[in-house]
Amino acid sequence: MSEQSEPQDRTVDLVVIGAGPGGEALATGAARAGLDVVVVDRHLVGGECPYYGCIPSKMMLRAADSLAEARRVGVLAGDALVTPSWTPVATRLDQEATSGWDDTIAVERLQDAGATVHHGVGRLDGAARVRVELTDGSSVTYEARRGVVLNPGTRPAALPIAGLEGTPYWTNRDAVRVTELPGSLVVIGGGPIGCEMAQVFARFGVRVSVLEAGPRLLGPDEPEAAAILEDVFVSEGMRVMTGVEIAAVSYDDGAFTVALGDGERLVADKLLVAAGRTPNLDDLGLESVGLDPTARSVEVDERMRAGDRLWTIGDVTGKGAFTHVSMYQSAIALRDILGEDGPPARYHAVPHTTFTDPEVGGVGMTERQARDSGLDIRVGTAPLEQSSRGFVHGPGARGLVKVVEDAARGVLVGATAMGPAGGEILGFLAVAVHAEVPTATLRSMIYAYPTFHRTIETALADLS
Repeated sequence: MSEQSEPQDRTVDLVVIGAGPGGEALATGAARAGLDVVVVDRHLVGGECPYYGCIPSKMMLRAADSLAEARRVGVLAGDALVTPSWTPVATRLDQEATSGWDDTIAVERLQDAGATVHHGVGRLDGAARVRVELTDGSSVTYEARRGVVLNPGTRPAALPIAGLEGTPYWTNRDAVRVTELPGSLVVIGGGPIGCEMAQVFARFGVRVSVLEAGPRLLGPDEPEAAAILEDVFVSEGMRVMTGVEIAAVSYDDGAFTVALGDGERLVADKLLVAAGRTPNLDDLGLESVGLDPTARSVEVDERMRAGDRLWTIGDVTGKGAFTHVSMYQSAIALRDILGEDGPPARYHAVPHTTFTDPEVGGVGMTERQARDSGLDIRVGTAPLEQSSRGFVHGPGARGLVKVVEDAARGVLVGATAMGPAGGEILGFLAVAVHAEVPTATLRSMIYAYPTFHRTIETALADLS
């Protein structure tokens, strides 16, 4: 790893602050294009996704899903004795997913591409100027000829719940590093992270309660999908409480007590707080370039420009806190930095998947969002379990396909695919929404039988 310890100014082509997936990809592309690139990250090069998010959590989910499938053997194929063990999971997370939460491999990838990498704190110090505080206490200031790219990401939100601060509660970063399972767990937050983690631990035998302040799980998704997921959770032994007020949290004698607004008190060995993320914009020197450091996002144009020789990508743009959005934006910003032409950013068909079992995939607008936008819409819905593949699949085939059509244009503006491999079924629908394929064309297609995606045909027929 390269560490500049001398207190001097240097001129380079590009400085990238934050090396999450998008920042790393952009820096790599810029360096390979011949630019003199400096990358600064205050934590792990690679970002949240490979160490605490996408990769380790999906390994956990894969393990939990295998337990669920084994428990279905009794209905489908005979007898099976299932004895859960967390040790293989923890070993895979440590050795295969994260290399012991060490970013040496990621740093070397960037260096091999020709970039200089710093572990430290990078802050804007005026237009195209970055001051870097290194881990050894020294600093260096860079003037960037092309400019600066911000990819600072987010961190788990600290909730203003009485008594919570100072207790040893988990965030997602703690949950993926667990080596021994608790007997019981309360999860605050019924969004994607909370739901995924809740199901993982419940399937390994932990007594799990999920608390959600909103009216349902997965609030931004379709309510029909949320209702199915809640039913699945309850059937697997979880307690799901929505519309709750959390009055206070306390920790004593190795146990958490969560006091609810209605007077009920929940006691558990561990507490996972998975309710929101905070953008890392408060310590970037944004004020030095006329931007608000207290804002929730940075406004960018269709080329990811946020100011004079300043580009911003990733979660903090407010276009979707997903790795795939950051990677998409990084390619657009890189083209702009290199002076290359290409399509501008469009966000009408942003896909997302929550990897619970069943998976919940969505793209574009929900029914409510489409109605609120003033569109004249038609909606079609089809239950997955009533499809031919759902019948064959048997246990675990809960889900649905829901499509939202702009009736005036005759194209889909949103869709949901929920079920086994719901995120994969979503690919078809994402293309339809992105390319604005006429629903008449979608109806004229031949859908393979018997497949889960054939449910899309049934949902399209329900539009009429």
